[in-house]
Amino acid sequence: MSAKIELVYFEGCPHAAEARARLRVALAELAAPIEWAEWDTDVATTPEPYRRYGSPTVLVNGKDVAGGVEASGRGCVVGGAPSVATIVGAIREAGR
Repeated sequence: MSAKIELVYFEGCPHAAEARARLRVALAELAAPIEWAEWDTDVATTPEPYRRYGSPTVLVNGKDVAGGVEASGRGCVVGGAPSVATIVGAIREAGR
């Protein structure tokens, strides 16, 4: 598997911990290394493009696994963390 996986969030987001847990489960299900990059949109060193995503957003090869769109500022994703199945599907698709 060669997918680049990233989690975009902000500290205090009530769904960020669930997104991390679902990422762990998804990667374990795929027998893939349990690793990804994280971007806290409240940290000054986070690149500007990541600041446009709601929290939490899981990106696989730069694409939001939930099919969301970039927003104009800080906010929570209405549906919360993407499902394990959604994450697994996006990683599998990226590997094709």
